[in-house]
Amino acid sequence: MTIMKADNQVLNDSKAFALRIIRLYNYLKEEKQVYVLSKQVLRSGTSIGANIRESVNAQSRMDFINKLNIALKEANETEYWLELLHESEYLDKMQFESIYNDCGKIAATLTKIIKTTKTVDEK
Repeated sequence: MTIMKADNQVLNDSKAFALRIIRLYNYLKEEKQVYVLSKQVLRSGTSIGANIRESVNAQSRMDFINKLNIALKEANETEYWLELLHESEYLDKMQFESIYNDCGKIAATLTKIIKTTKTVDEK
């Protein structure tokens, strides 16, 4: 059962975001010597796209919603780690706002898709 197209915008956005997170991880690790927080943001930030990708071949609408809910939780966790990195001054305001806003856009899109899918199921 394919609910989401494989070339969907949220798939593309989440993959581009994961690549930004990987670059951020390398920057934090090499330039700032931040190891624990950088690994946390790497794990959660790349997991968003992985779960969205899994939803493409969901076995049911409920499985699709569950996968996207996991991606949304990972986006929320990523926002938390980014906030900590900013507030502890490892990321300056410009670095933080750019990547944080991208994460927020993905989270908003996921919320909309989940709500729309649930609404369709209720009809």
